[in-house]
Amino acid sequence: MTEKATRDQIVEAADRLFYERGYDHTSFAGIADAVRISRGNFYYHFKSKDEILDAVIDLRLAGTRKMLEQWEIEDKEPAARIRKFIHILVANRTPIKRYGCPVGTLCAELAKLDHPSRAEANKLFTLFRTWLGKQFVLLGRRADADALAMHLLARSQGVATLANAFHDDKFIEYEVRRMCDWLRSFTDPAGRDDTASFGRANARRAASNKSAGGGKRERTRKQAGKEARARTGGRLHPE
Repeated sequence: MTEKATRDQIVEAADRLFYERGYDHTSFAGIADAVRISRGNFYYHFKSKDEILDAVIDLRLAGTRKMLEQWEIEDKEPAARIRKFIHILVANRTPIKRYGCPVGTLCAELAKLDHPSRAEANKLFTLFRTWLGKQFVLLGRRADADALAMHLLARSQGVATLANAFHDDKFIEYEVRRMCDWLRSFTDPAGRDDTASFGRANARRAASNKSAGGGKRERTRKQAGKEARARTGGRLHPE
């Protein structure tokens, strides 16, 4: 086996174990046993677990870039590309139910550990965020493309988290259908009208809440004034 082949095997084994056990609960010995190499050979390639983590993140980044590029080759329509992202939840449902999302679980663990590689791992989310934003721009949503990308990322992460908690296939399938219906609202003329109406409704609701909040504060001030006058016999200031 060549040095590169051995190193690649170590990184691939570490990638799997970090996902299944978590970074903090994966040891040098566990990775070496998975690859079936001696400790000396292992240390020849990596001196610390942090070095392996960096290599795993690089591997995942490269794999994600390749996948996104492939989606763009396979589908010319941006909506079809976004659907491929949504359907990851179905394609990977078995490991997601058991271990969660590989990106989300790694980023969350490194955040808890305040690990120096946290920012590098977050680039995995940034890759998806940027790519999804690009697709929404192509759908004519330049003004809110990033917000839509973040919404879809957040929703997919929520589905993965609950799928991991409840191990429910039907829940995954239902949420994937709902996300596809939501996406269809940007391509179907009737859906676009609904989306615009939804946006206007949200704006009206926000304005109404703001107005109601101001009115409520005014009523509270008036009520406080009445109570104060009652306590002082109607005088503005107590003697």
